[in-house]
Amino acid sequence: MTELAGGMDADEVHAVLDALALAGCRAWVAGGWGVDALLGRQTRQHRDLDLAVDATTEAAALRALARRGYAVETDWRPVRVELAAPGGRWVDLHPVVFDEAGDGVQADLDGGVFTYPAACFVTGTVAGRPVGCLSVQQQLLFHTGYEPREVDLADLALLRQLRDG
Repeated sequence: MTELAGGMDADEVHAVLDALALAGCRAWVAGGWGVDALLGRQTRQHRDLDLAVDATTEAAALRALARRGYAVETDWRPVRVELAAPGGRWVDLHPVVFDEAGDGVQADLDGGVFTYPAACFVTGTVAGRPVGCLSVQQQLLFHTGYEPREVDLADLALLRQLRDG
């Protein structure tokens, strides 16, 4: 696979996921990298890495990322927390609270919640390596409720291709 330059590259995605795993944090790739993980190939440059993380390990995740040079840039907890590091590296954490069945919820800015059914946690591939990611259906749901940018429209087209087979 040819790496696309700029933003968060696949090596940094792997490094972030490794750091989180070492800290005992469960994480699933979402957003643009999540689309690419489902496709098994990088389709575009990515400014950031969106991750759904187990909310019970959020503090450990923040410490693990701090060791990689990440610092909180935007704090909208419990909805999300965005971290930035030197070199144009960005990670956007979305804390998810799980129940006994494996279903999850994430707070939204309006006081409601986003739901994560247990079946939405699947496996994709980033640069030849298996990674946890969000399903096609979950990614499609998360692309609703806002005015899509050009990159979102491209991601939606790819997700629909995957869905429609």
